Amino acid sequence: MESVQGLLSGFSVALSLTNILYCFCGCLLGTLVGVLPGLGPAAAIALLFPTAMHIDPVGAVIMLAGIYYGAQYGGSTTSILLNIPGEATSVVTCMDGYQMARKGRAGAALGMSAFGSFIAGTIATLGLVFFAPLLANVALKFGPPEFFSLTVMCMTMVTYLSRGSFIKGLMMVPLGLILASVGMDPHTGTFRFAYGTLTLRDGLGIVPIVMGLFGISEVLLNVGTPVHRTFLKTRIKGLFPTLRDWKASKWPILRGTLLGFGAGVLPGLGLASTFISYGVEKRVSKHPEDFGTGIIEGVAAPEACNNAASQASFIPMLSLGIPTNVIMAMMLGALMVYGITPGPLLLKEHPNLFWGLISSMYIGNCMLLVLNLPLIPLWVQILKIPYSYLFPSILLFCVIGSYTLNNNIGDVIVMFVFGVVGYLMKRFDFEAAPLVLALILGPLLEDNLRQALLISRGSFTVFVTRPISGAFIIVSVAILVSSILRLRPKVEVEEVT
Repeated sequence: MESVQGLLSGFSVALSLTNILYCFCGCLLGTLVGVLPGLGPAAAIALLFPTAMHIDPVGAVIMLAGIYYGAQYGGSTTSILLNIPGEATSVVTCMDGYQMARKGRAGAALGMSAFGSFIAGTIATLGLVFFAPLLANVALKFGPPEFFSLTVMCMTMVTYLSRGSFIKGLMMVPLGLILASVGMDPHTGTFRFAYGTLTLRDGLGIVPIVMGLFGISEVLLNVGTPVHRTFLKTRIKGLFPTLRDWKASKWPILRGTLLGFGAGVLPGLGLASTFISYGVEKRVSKHPEDFGTGIIEGVAAPEACNNAASQASFIPMLSLGIPTNVIMAMMLGALMVYGITPGPLLLKEHPNLFWGLISSMYIGNCMLLVLNLPLIPLWVQILKIPYSYLFPSILLFCVIGSYTLNNNIGDVIVMFVFGVVGYLMKRFDFEAAPLVLALILGPLLEDNLRQALLISRGSFTVFVTRPISGAFIIVSVAILVSSILRLRPKVEVEEVT
């Protein structure tokens, strides 16, 4: 009952004219970002970080969240029309979506993608209403040892489930923790890794680093790279799926929603969940050989799954203060810049933000359904914009945004340095997600470690003798051991050859 009352109070916040405008801007930009291949929601949120810092926290979070789940809608457009995933989670949609477009059913594929995303997003938001407060109440029993162990487990899982090499992902975690320690020690007041520089004394800002790793690096990666895009010469018609399409898609949408919701709560499973969803549908289908030839189930299930996962990922971030992916880490960073710490007390200390954000997701899902179908011809025209015009604009926006944040040229230098670092990381297949996660969670990890050691008078046994903390540590160790065992056969083969 409290959740329903909270949701109703949240609608009074989300339905204000200002917040509706922020929600609309976020959804529109998110869809645009999803449509444009190679940009991604992480880069878009990084670019809008400086703008978001100049508006109120509730409006900023509503807009940034709209970009995230809006990108899941838009990513399907290029997957279906161009066979190029606009967003990483839309890779699976290419398999059947593009084949449907080649058969002249692009409209049905785009329509089912939009409706399936809407249904999944709405159900996931409903789950968020009830699960987030419940998890927050459980988390109130957590102490510093539990939060430290949970943070370690989260970083380990994200590293384990990242797309690249586990070893390379693991290397990024200590680098992120070192970057997080730059500046003044909050407990002793001494400077660490400052080297007498005023910019470093204040610590490395999250915004310039994220803009460099995702915005500048994307520009550098695509400069001089020819992009060939082949547009289908077909008329898009029949955007509303037929009754037969709905009959074939109703259970895939439901299964995809439930699977995506479960995967969104767990660290690092967001991207993998769409592949799992597609595999499940192929397994339960009476005609598995038809998958990949252009059937509606192959579009409905993964699209429902990725939208449910994107909205479910807000549950651990809001309730525990633990992000499950790089986007949630950036959202956590945005709240921390405002002096708001997500976690068990967020619901009591900032109820307007908590319930206003959740309520805005209902509004955002309705907006996205209305936006996506009528604006498909516009998205097709935007896709024809040459990247030679697009990327200089991104570069200019990054420079202006980074400088105006603190009116400090040092932030611009930091942004460009990490732009080069991000470029090199992408060239050599290093994941940015573990680094950003460690950078944002570093202060939380350090603070809880120190508090736990003070409680135990310097004994590290406190992390394994307390049941919940010990369970998190056991899971973390199990992940590390399994990863090492998984790498061992590869080493032996290389030695033999």
